[in-house]
Amino acid sequence: MKAFPMFIRTTGRRVVIVGGGEQAAQKTRLMLKTDARIVLVAAHLEPELQGTAAEGKAEHIAVLSPDVFKDAAMVFIGTGCPGFDAAVHGVAKAMGCTVNVVDQPELCDMTTPAIVDRDPIVVAIGSEGTAPVLTRDIKTQLEQTLPQNLGGLAALAGRLRRSVEAHVPRPQRRALWAWVFKGTPRDLWVRGAEREAARKIKSAIAAGESPQDAAKGSISLVGAGPGARDLMTLRAVERLQEADVIFYDRLVDEEVLELARRDAERVFVGKHVGAHSWPQEQINKVIVAEALKGRRVVRLKSGDPTIFGRAGEEIDAARAAGVPVELVPGITAASAAAAAFGQSLTKRGVSNTLVLSTGTGREQDPLPACTRHSGPGTTTAFYMSVGQAARISAALMKQGLPATSPVQIAVEVSKPGQRLLASDLGDMARTLTMNAVSGCAILLVTWPETMPAFDSQQSATVRDMPDHGQVAMPA
Repeated sequence: MKAFPMFIRTTGRRVVIVGGGEQAAQKTRLMLKTDARIVLVAAHLEPELQGTAAEGKAEHIAVLSPDVFKDAAMVFIGTGCPGFDAAVHGVAKAMGCTVNVVDQPELCDMTTPAIVDRDPIVVAIGSEGTAPVLTRDIKTQLEQTLPQNLGGLAALAGRLRRSVEAHVPRPQRRALWAWVFKGTPRDLWVRGAEREAARKIKSAIAAGESPQDAAKGSISLVGAGPGARDLMTLRAVERLQEADVIFYDRLVDEEVLELARRDAERVFVGKHVGAHSWPQEQINKVIVAEALKGRRVVRLKSGDPTIFGRAGEEIDAARAAGVPVELVPGITAASAAAAAFGQSLTKRGVSNTLVLSTGTGREQDPLPACTRHSGPGTTTAFYMSVGQAARISAALMKQGLPATSPVQIAVEVSKPGQRLLASDLGDMARTLTMNAVSGCAILLVTWPETMPAFDSQQSATVRDMPDHGQVAMPA
């Protein structure tokens, strides 16, 4: 190492920032995260810095003098004039200060790292000035991994430290803190149940021991989003990092699984539309069984688990067994499809209602009447409907939508193999066949407000429509 990473105490100390423009503003934003007494030295301040001084968050000194640097913990120099900055650097060094000069690394005693702030937990990332883009990328990854409220748990632990010393024997303290930061309290805290976590911690301290976690684990039904891993939520990534075992479907991209804890067990449950190598009942049983072993189970589903993801059956199974279950929403494929096409799913004057529908139901049930809510002013997103495209187009035409109406088809949306296709409603089934679309696709059909529905008594029946070799709509 050419620079030693360390944390400098700022409480009750002055940090001097020389400059009144954007460079000084950048350093001021950074220092405002601390409790330092900030001193701005410049003849004139840009508007942001004027506001900072007016709010009493910084002191403004218009005239530079050596006394400004007396007893300063740190000095940042960034006036925008390299020559003047170098001269000020000499004065600050003569006063014994640790100095950072913006964009002049040879004049820097210290550099400012990329920071992940979970106060009082702070992670600093530096590259000794060699790769700032890489440090920012690492920061982004850590921001996704560390829960936003994690610092609050550390702060609570700090406030309870004296109580632990008074009530918990020294040999048991390490086990207590391990339970707080790795066991049930942390799980509750990062999931937002902060009061319950605090209550459990205080009860354990009062009892003078570190309790073992409950025998039952937990189940998280996590939405993996439409495919691209950077479309996952931060909470989804956190659950993957915490999981002991992950059950995932074929639609979950391999890159998403790379975000999981490396020692987490991964189980492929192989669900396919209409052909489940793992029956749903078996999936229900196995995820509950793993949770009852005390493991943290993630049931990873593409898109959002509550939209055609059979989440309800897994929730019921978990609750029947008394296992805590959590839902983590994900970006659904319809949203990703609209984004891929660069358009909105709703539009004033055209479509004020969004319908999410599916052409596929349970194996033993009749095919769903998936177009029954479609009509003027709606956009309907059809999931798992490729095999029912002819039936759907026939039903929509029966309801009054012209055969020439445009249809948008998003295949493998947000994944490396993404394809965006366009078709007329009457040709939708043929378009899918010609482009060898057989599975993962979203069909978007917009019925403008200005296009009235036909009178069903005067329109043709489904059986009058061209036969595409699909099952007709039940009478």
